[in-house]
Amino acid sequence: MTDQARAFIIVIDSVGIGGAPDADQYFNGDLPDTGANTVAHIAQKHGLRIPTLDALGLGAAVTLASGDVLDGFTTSPTGAWGAATEISRGKDTPSGHWELAGVPVPWDWHTFPKTEPTFPDELTVMICEAAGTGGILANRHDSGTAVIDAEGARHMQTGWPICYTSVDSVLQIAAHEETFGRERLLKLCADIAPTLHAMKIGRVIARPFIGDPETGFERTAYRRDFAIAPPSPTLCDYVHDAGRMVHGVGKIGDIFSMRGVDATTKGRDADLMGDLNRLVDTAEAGSLTFANFVEFDSEYGHRRDVAGYAAHLEWFDAALAEILPRLRADDLLIVTADHGNDPTWPGTDHTRERVPVLVHGIGAKPLGQIDFVDVAASVADHLNVPYAGQGKSFL
Repeated sequence: MTDQARAFIIVIDSVGIGGAPDADQYFNGDLPDTGANTVAHIAQKHGLRIPTLDALGLGAAVTLASGDVLDGFTTSPTGAWGAATEISRGKDTPSGHWELAGVPVPWDWHTFPKTEPTFPDELTVMICEAAGTGGILANRHDSGTAVIDAEGARHMQTGWPICYTSVDSVLQIAAHEETFGRERLLKLCADIAPTLHAMKIGRVIARPFIGDPETGFERTAYRRDFAIAPPSPTLCDYVHDAGRMVHGVGKIGDIFSMRGVDATTKGRDADLMGDLNRLVDTAEAGSLTFANFVEFDSEYGHRRDVAGYAAHLEWFDAALAEILPRLRADDLLIVTADHGNDPTWPGTDHTRERVPVLVHGIGAKPLGQIDFVDVAASVADHLNVPYAGQGKSFL
């Protein structure tokens, strides 16, 4: 392509399509992820009306990845479609996004054991010293909304931060925006993040919330991820170093530690869709827009809300239908995901799955079984920027 071409990567967080060849090595509780399939199981148990994603090839990608055939989905897509396989260990946000940007994770992530307490004593002491508190709450594996419901009242009484984890490489800290303070929570997470990163913990996540025990608690839109930096240059770095603009929408800036990301916006998915629409109209020639819509994962996948997940897919599909006709003739748009989170699966953790790669701008063609890193190589090819990362362009 030319230096005027633009590219848009849209990650619909956790929208997996089953079939990961190593799913038997990953577990939700005692059950392996073998057979998990986020899109297929939502369609089978609830039904899905997503004509735009279907036309791009989502149903065909599900069949390619897992062998599942979705009733009513087209067998003749008008977009380019494939199923991507991750090689990095784990099933979390950083590894998925980094690999989509051309950098597989070269190490095994550290995780915390399913014990109570889960965090080692020296880490707990460090958190208390950084927070200025006499202790922490939770200190176990738990889901975010459940742990806030369970510990929120005591947190407001004691001022102790709520610290929890999951099977992913993460330490999450929840605190009340008013009684503890949002900025205080962000500083706490920033202060302890370097130590966690040295342990190869992928993210420290600040989870501010509001409310009270009588009316209930609610997480706010001011989440922030303090992520370990990628180990080598990513697609964002290559585009930025070529003098092009890189726009991050959602938590992209956090995931890449703002490296190679020139401008970023954050908020709820509905707000981020407005930001994406604005960038479709205004993003510079030669630019990359990298967007993440997290609520598929955070609001519906982890909460095992099949109906809510289906509704959010249908909302996204309708919004995408309004975007595609406004793209320029030489624009490339890719819809993909970073991992799975099958809401029909036991447990509340991510599921190890292949992900769809749905492409608008190169005509209708099957891409076949590809790798996550091929997305980065293809975007660099389209933008005509020097690229030394992994992957093979499917253009």
